[in-house]
Amino acid sequence: QAQLVESGGGLVQPGGSLTLSCAASGSSLSLYDMTWYRQPPGKQREMVASITTGGSKYYADFLKGRFTVSRDDAKNTIYLHLNMLKHEDTAVYYCNAETLFSYVFDWGQGTQVTVSS
Repeated sequence: QAQLVESGGGLVQPGGSLTLSCAASGSSLSLYDMTWYRQPPGKQREMVASITTGGSKYYADFLKGRFTVSRDDAKNTIYLHLNMLKHEDTAVYYCNAETLFSYVFDWGQGTQVTVSS
């Protein structure tokens, strides 16, 4: 069964950077438009960034250019590069691919990003 594993999170100071990874087993991510989501404490999950199979990229308006999504289909992995991190970026970050009414994969465990001084 296909599985997603997110990694790369951690504790970082405001203004710092992190790179998150989303790796898949049992399925080829190259077949899907992939999306990063995040769930801040006490809030609902929200879309952060998407990358299509063709490499087109889309970002949530609130990011204002601070994050960059990329993919390496040879490694079956997508990435989220987080820059100029703020306290409000603290969240659990997840990846998945959307279908018309649901998601392609079961949700992974996510990776925790904590921005704190």
